Amino acid sequence: MSIHQRTKSLASRGDALADTFFQLQVLNGKERVDIKFPSFASKAAEAGHAPLLPSGIDIFQVNIGKLCNQTCSHCHVDAGPDKKVENMGRETLEICLDILSKYDIQTVDITGGAPEMNPHFKWFVEECRKLGKTVIDRCNLTIIKANPKYHSLPEWFAENQVQIVSSLPYFSKTRTDAQRGDGVFEDSIEALRRLNAVGYGQEGTGLMLDLVYNPTGAFLPGSQAGLEREFKSQLKRKYDIEFNRLFAITNMPISRFLEYLLESDNYEEYMSQLVNAFNPSTVGSVMCRNTISVSWDGYLYDCDFNQMLDLKVSTNDSNHISNFNYDLLLARNIVLNQHCFGCTAGAGSSCGGEVS
Repeated sequence: MSIHQRTKSLASRGDALADTFFQLQVLNGKERVDIKFPSFASKAAEAGHAPLLPSGIDIFQVNIGKLCNQTCSHCHVDAGPDKKVENMGRETLEICLDILSKYDIQTVDITGGAPEMNPHFKWFVEECRKLGKTVIDRCNLTIIKANPKYHSLPEWFAENQVQIVSSLPYFSKTRTDAQRGDGVFEDSIEALRRLNAVGYGQEGTGLMLDLVYNPTGAFLPGSQAGLEREFKSQLKRKYDIEFNRLFAITNMPISRFLEYLLESDNYEEYMSQLVNAFNPSTVGSVMCRNTISVSWDGYLYDCDFNQMLDLKVSTNDSNHISNFNYDLLLARNIVLNQHCFGCTAGAGSSCGGEVS
């Protein structure tokens, strides 16, 4: 079976890579591969960041669950339709709201899975907006067509002034469907048209619609500015679609993308690309410095990627929302490992695209 045709997560297939410790063993050259690379921590130290420290907590990123209507080949979350257990409950979300009400954290970045499939999603967004927070929803676009109960999402997004960030691997059907599944491109185009129709991506509306570009293979993204120009030109010419910004994000060598790298014999070459493209000037701007990432069960991480490798924040006395301590978290050392090369290669990579 092609890696692009799989419909089940690593966990449901019983794959060894579903074990986060096993993934870390691979990344550190102790399993599946014979090659070892310089440690990221040593490279960060050479760049003057030993240890790497937070610059603040500006973004409260909530992974509201791993349930998704898609099973993308590159997914670092290992999300899918079979991930029904890993969904954040109302009680956990209420604690998140309590934290957000107490601290000057302006942005709530909601991700998944397909965040909209969590039964408390709309309530949580509306409560965050009542607190005056900027809310970002990382929408996979196809959810808008997945089920009649999601068809009104564009209008609801607009009413609540939710910022939309959506993945679109390319402006062609072939490359998009190869990464995300058959029919994804056409459904994504339809969803983008519906978002445009309610004002998203349109000048003067204030309704932000940003796209995310992930390479479809074992290579680094090109220039973000150049990709944005090309996407805007092609989507406007072919489909009359408009959007605000494009974020170019490097695929992280974890979870299902790590599986792809190993099965296609691209792991060594890809990791070599990341290590050789290490850019010292990006280290100070990586997203973990101003972000706290919350898992579906309430644990705290430096970033979404650390979360998927179960590398919790270093502050044992504040590693869950139930013992959230703002001052301790500001004083923590950020946890580093080999996947961090993905955030510092070339122009760098974050949930908001390039960092330098």
